[in-house]
Amino acid sequence: MCDKIYLLTFKPLKDMKKVILYSTPVCPYCVALKSFFEDNNIEFEEKDVSSDQIALERMMEKTDSKGVPVVEIDEEFVVGFDKKKITELLEINK
Repeated sequence: MCDKIYLLTFKPLKDMKKVILYSTPVCPYCVALKSFFEDNNIEFEEKDVSSDQIALERMMEKTDSKGVPVVEIDEEFVVGFDKKKITELLEINK
């Protein structure tokens, strides 16, 4: 017999946002943005545009920019580490 009860809660899938970070290994703002995501428990996929030509082309097509970081949140793009805009799109209460 089990004498412990555990309560698990999950965020509904419909509320989870798809986050893609377009970055390069030498970009200090990319490192800062990754830390921001980790500090706020935001799951994200990272694409290194210095070695992933397809990711670079998508980023440039959608933003007209070669600069990083670029964040894609549910197909909406933010160029640079615009903390206010990213916080708003991710609905972070900070």
